[in-house]
Amino acid sequence: MQQLQRAFAELESHRAVTLGLKWKQIEDHFHGLEKSLKRRFTVLEDQEKEFETKTTQSQQILERRQAAVMAKEAASLERLQEKRDAAVVTIADALAKRTNGITQPDDVKKLSDSDVKALTNPQLAKLCEENDAQGLHKFISDNRKNLASIKEEIPIALKAAADPGGLVLDSLNGFYVSSEDGKKDSNLLGQRRTCIMLMECLSILLTNLGDESVSKVISKAVKDRAKVIAEEWKPKLDGLDVDASNGNSLEAHAFLQLVATFGIDSGFVREDLSKLIPMVSRRRQTADLCRFLGLSEKIPSVIDVLLNNGRHIDAVNLAFSFELTQRFSPVLLLKSYLTESRRVPSVIKSPNLSPNAQNDVSERELFALKAVIKCIEDHKLEDEYPPGPLQKRILHLEKAKADKKQATEVSKPQPKRPRANGISIAPRHTNIAAADKSFYGRMTDNRYAPPTQYMYENRPYAYNMATAPYNMPPNRAHYFPTAYQYQAPYLH
Repeated sequence: MQQLQRAFAELESHRAVTLGLKWKQIEDHFHGLEKSLKRRFTVLEDQEKEFETKTTQSQQILERRQAAVMAKEAASLERLQEKRDAAVVTIADALAKRTNGITQPDDVKKLSDSDVKALTNPQLAKLCEENDAQGLHKFISDNRKNLASIKEEIPIALKAAADPGGLVLDSLNGFYVSSEDGKKDSNLLGQRRTCIMLMECLSILLTNLGDESVSKVISKAVKDRAKVIAEEWKPKLDGLDVDASNGNSLEAHAFLQLVATFGIDSGFVREDLSKLIPMVSRRRQTADLCRFLGLSEKIPSVIDVLLNNGRHIDAVNLAFSFELTQRFSPVLLLKSYLTESRRVPSVIKSPNLSPNAQNDVSERELFALKAVIKCIEDHKLEDEYPPGPLQKRILHLEKAKADKKQATEVSKPQPKRPRANGISIAPRHTNIAAADKSFYGRMTDNRYAPPTQYMYENRPYAYNMATAPYNMPPNRAHYFPTAYQYQAPYLH
């Protein structure tokens, strides 16, 4: 700046005409440029630091993901090595037995000391040893509170049976026994669940045995008996439609489990197995059954059937189980399900329709919203489909429902209640004091009014007001706050 100032002074001394510029103006101009450049330089430095921070964070995230992937690979390799070692030991033992000429035809049917110690319910082994199928049913029914531990011990206890396969087939007697009124009571449903559980436990026992031992447990005679039972059950399934039991059909599940457990290979039995999958789409064992029966390639057509019948939630669950989410987008299916639930049928658009029928539309949407939110949580879809707007919609519908119910109760006239002896109540006199009127004022409490239509809708057990107040069957279902049933985890 000093050199520039001297040059400007020399130029000014040689000029013939006075310039309009002053040195102060030039100096201010250059100072302004300097400040502007400093500000830009500071901004660039801040941007560089921010970029470096983001780069560091991205590198850390990549390092953590890489470490997680490596840990999973190491765990998978370790499990694979354990399975290889176990297979090598099994092969070596088999070769040693064959070389030494040792045969143990009854080793599968005997309980070892360690097995006996592992049983917390030794009566299971006794019942299996006695081939008491009816007693086994009764023991499981009486100890349903310990059902999880019982299911773990039954595969061990079945080793004590002389014929485990025959014992399980004996337990299937009475699967299709109907009650007197023709309805499926709780005892029959419990018996059918127990039959399915025993077949599952036999499958668990078979998976832990070699081929030779399996052929001893499931002999040709046992397999022929199972085939006869399957032929008897097959015509009874023809009357079930796709929506039988809303995807939770015990009859279809038992038939598929029978075919899978006893290895029934018959064209007349297997040709329609894929048609039964929609009837058991909500059972937790469905995916494993489909894989075991070789029906994985039929799953896309099963999903199409479910979508055509409005069961989008079951379709999403199957798509995740068989890794078909690229072909069937879960988010699109859930949005389509909500759209269908909001669609008002033409019959409900009639102005003469009852308010209860109109409330069914809101109830259906509430049920669909809660089912979609549960599906989002189960499959971790919060990033792709945020549940916040759905929860707000639920609050709005429930508030509107409560307001409508309150308005209906206020406008509902109170019926006159006659006395117990049949004599009607005489009219009150007009000369009673106001204080007496308030003391004997008419009650407007609606606690004893009959329940509205939607309170107990779709429940498997109805409350009978003529019976004892606590004489209710065991609760085997779970409900949303709106009294609609949702699918609970199935224990057996």
